[in-house]
Amino acid sequence: MSEAPRKILVTSALPYVNGSPHMGHLVEYIQTDIWVRFQKLRGHDCIYVCASDAHGTPIMLKARELGTTPEALTEGYSKEFVDDFGDFHIEFDNYYTTHSPENEELVVGMFERLRETGDIYTRTIEQSYDEKEGMFLPDRFVKGTCPRCKSEDQYGDACEVCGATYSPEDLIDPVSVLSGTTPVKRESEHFFFRLSEYEDRLRDWMEHAALDKNVVAKLDEWFEAGLQDWDISRDAPYFGFRIPGTKDKYFYVWLDAPVGYMASFKHLCDRTDGLVFDDYWNADSQHDVYHFIGKDIMYFHTLFWPAVLKGSGYRQPTSVYAHGFLTVNGQKMSKSRGTFIKARTYLDNLDPEFLRYYYAAKLGPTIEDIDLNFDDFVARVNSDLVGKLVNIASRCAGFINKRFDGELAAELPDASLFAEIAGASESIAGHYERREFSKAMRLIMTLADKANRYIDDHKPWVLARDESRLPEVQRVCTQGINLFRSLMIYLSPVLPAVAAGARQFLNEESWDWRAAGSPLLGSPINTFKPLLTRVDPKQVGKMVEQSKESTPVAEEETRDDTISIDDFAKVDLRIARVERAEPVEGADKLLALTLDVGGSKRQVFAGIKAAYDPDSLVGRHVIVVANLAPRKMRFGLSEGMVLAAGPGGEDIFLLSPDDGAKPGMRVK
Repeated sequence: MSEAPRKILVTSALPYVNGSPHMGHLVEYIQTDIWVRFQKLRGHDCIYVCASDAHGTPIMLKARELGTTPEALTEGYSKEFVDDFGDFHIEFDNYYTTHSPENEELVVGMFERLRETGDIYTRTIEQSYDEKEGMFLPDRFVKGTCPRCKSEDQYGDACEVCGATYSPEDLIDPVSVLSGTTPVKRESEHFFFRLSEYEDRLRDWMEHAALDKNVVAKLDEWFEAGLQDWDISRDAPYFGFRIPGTKDKYFYVWLDAPVGYMASFKHLCDRTDGLVFDDYWNADSQHDVYHFIGKDIMYFHTLFWPAVLKGSGYRQPTSVYAHGFLTVNGQKMSKSRGTFIKARTYLDNLDPEFLRYYYAAKLGPTIEDIDLNFDDFVARVNSDLVGKLVNIASRCAGFINKRFDGELAAELPDASLFAEIAGASESIAGHYERREFSKAMRLIMTLADKANRYIDDHKPWVLARDESRLPEVQRVCTQGINLFRSLMIYLSPVLPAVAAGARQFLNEESWDWRAAGSPLLGSPINTFKPLLTRVDPKQVGKMVEQSKESTPVAEEETRDDTISIDDFAKVDLRIARVERAEPVEGADKLLALTLDVGGSKRQVFAGIKAAYDPDSLVGRHVIVVANLAPRKMRFGLSEGMVLAAGPGGEDIFLLSPDDGAKPGMRVK
């Protein structure tokens, strides 16, 4: 069955680049990459774009903590994501960043159109303010007890236990995540999007978007509760795009983050002849746009995003595909158990194709969580990929190479068996199209069992003992290799590197989906090289141990952030004299201080450049944490911490010791 070529734009949720990629991230990007590769194999024009989500308060604060800029922080983590994605054979047509001129231009344009139609208005609100930190708090920087189910330690925007959504003001006993103090209320003028006016338009979109039934059920819940207008602005300090006409208001990260899909595509269009942005994003576009996301961000992608697109004159997504979370060995990923595994730690120990296949064997179209069980992982990969799939080729290739000069027979001895495997093409394609990857893997492995039974029944190793039956050996092995080839074509979206090795072995430059139904006959093949080796359980154990070693137990999910007086007593505060102070190249806020701490010299980086002229610090006495472990930064080694107070920026005040203090003296 042939299918008319389609033009498809696909995105994955933009990774938030304030940390390293891990095994949980990979579920979505592997799932999306498999689907995109399948579409391309079917002959469709399918484009896959993504970008780093690079704005927001968490990134701003993380950069401040590390003594760097948000730009430098996100560039570093973005490179890590790109490198790790590439090594897992995730192939983007474009990977960009939300901190881009294209994104700012698009966001501002949408904002201005929505303001012209009255869909954006201003309102003075009360919001949580941390007096100790001197800043308004984003919703997720306030924690407290859920007002509905009374679960403790819940974020200020939604309860992870009962799913309720609310504002931080609704929390019982709220506290600031930054300082642990109780936030106060302060007034501020904010911009709002009239989401409350969009229920009918969203319901109309839902009817055509073919959303998962669980997503629809959640949307119905939100509609029943009543849609609330959406606060799309944040107060300074904030890392993001400033709202035109204001001095201290910024677009909320969740407004400009989805626009990053469009911006990444526009960046690609600007560099690609014949690719036109409006062809995909105009309101009347006939092309498809699909978003792959995690179930935790359905609220933004199925309410806010399609509403903002509709209101600003753009097309809405064809559909939004949500998936569940990853558990490891049946439990939430844990740093202390070594199951919070970074992508790079996996790559240092195991073949990425193993994980691609295992995830595919688990993934379906619903939002149910999937579990990575290490014992099952080893058993399934070794049984399916090595014991079944690759085994077909390895059992047949040697006879063709050694006895027949590497040439396949001109005919198949069992055309009906080949026809059965070729006939499964549309069933397997349907599973891929509907993201029923686990069903596709089961069907392919059932066919692999039949191929192996064929070889077992005909025993070419026995036939080869009789010279008169050598032509039969060639035909049997040609049959086996063609069965392997068809199965490998079906699996190539999941196993692109193995498929590339198989094509090299079969002397073919490329495949399309239809090639699985046409046997390779009378042609030369190359010497077979092992395409995969068995998973060694010891490597899995090593990966887990490495993950344990790289993560202090104190960082377990349910840690207690308080310290005892005994812990505090370990802090060694000393007087230090500033011998030299100079700016740090490439850092906006840092000064490099050379300190005399009573007979020893220390280099310390301090984020006080906005408040102090370097020359004014030379000769000054400061207080330093002398027993802080040295910290390697991209600018060099920082060997301590200078104590200061204040809300930040120009308002930073170094703590000064009493007159008569000398370098090296202990502060009590």
